Amino acid sequence: MAEIQEGGNKKSNSKQKKMTVRVDFTPMVDMNMLLITFFMLCTTLSKPQTMEISMPSNDKNITDEQRSKVKASQAITLLLAGEDKLYYYEGEPNYEDFNSLKETTYKADGLRAMLLRRNSAAVRQVNELKQQKADLKISDEEYDKKVSEIKAGDDTPTVIIKAMDDASYRNLIDALDEMQICNIGKYVIADMAEGDEFLIKNFESKGAFGAENLAE
Repeated sequence: MAEIQEGGNKKSNSKQKKMTVRVDFTPMVDMNMLLITFFMLCTTLSKPQTMEISMPSNDKNITDEQRSKVKASQAITLLLAGEDKLYYYEGEPNYEDFNSLKETTYKADGLRAMLLRRNSAAVRQVNELKQQKADLKISDEEYDKKVSEIKAGDDTPTVIIKAMDDASYRNLIDALDEMQICNIGKYVIADMAEGDEFLIKNFESKGAFGAENLAE
């Protein structure tokens, strides 16, 4: 509220009186508190989005049989190199044939197209569930449960992601994003092996590097 205070020389009534205006901001404090309370109650706080990543175990007691549980026909190994280069091979590595290593890109017609092709059955089933969820035929809980079961199916591929030292974090994030877009439920980040580096060198040299150099 505003108050008007009159002031001036009382001895001379002919002179114009001076008025001082003082604004009281005390009610504004209560109004601000009401507004803050209103927004706190009506605003939905953003939920942090996390991504589950399977990391390789450091347990040295794991046997070779346990390490080879992933079927070779279902395994896809991504090799992230420098300068935004991306390579992959399916199944077990073939050091004798440099053409067994394929080069692709992080674009939609590259890595994504390859993963969608390999995971087409699961993608189709997930899309059907999305439509059922949109039609309110299944609840959110049922949708999440069925999607998890589809991604963990025996016929779905397992992607092994390996990054070289000169690969950027952006490349790794892009690769992980494609796992979500393509409904890949089984993927792991592993260390780059000597054989993987050989595959890249042999591919870039068109087989001139030679498999005998791997043994050395």
